[in-house]
Amino acid sequence: QVQLVESGGGLVQAGGSLRLSCAASGSIFSINFMGWYRQAPGKQRELVAVIDNGGSTNYADSVKGRFTISRDNAKNTVYLQMNSLKPEDTAVYYCNVVAGSYDYWGQGTQVTVSS
Repeated sequence: QVQLVESGGGLVQAGGSLRLSCAASGSIFSINFMGWYRQAPGKQRELVAVIDNGGSTNYADSVKGRFTISRDNAKNTVYLQMNSLKPEDTAVYYCNVVAGSYDYWGQGTQVTVSS
């Protein structure tokens, strides 16, 4: 059984910062990718950022320069530092872990940015 536990969401004013964390536990081996997706009301889930086991990263154009993804391989934990938040960043943020042929998702954490 693999669990992804997310934390760090909340309500923040525009221009503020939040840091999301996602810890993977259980029988999980050889994590390849760890990432964050988000889904706003009425919209499809979209990729925010992803990091591979070598530390290479990829970001959605809308968050480049504002968000930073990082990971602690020893703790099987991925982080998302979000700065200069905008109201359009409001969404449920989901952690995603790809390990071999397995794809795991967190329960989601709400991020709300007020104008």
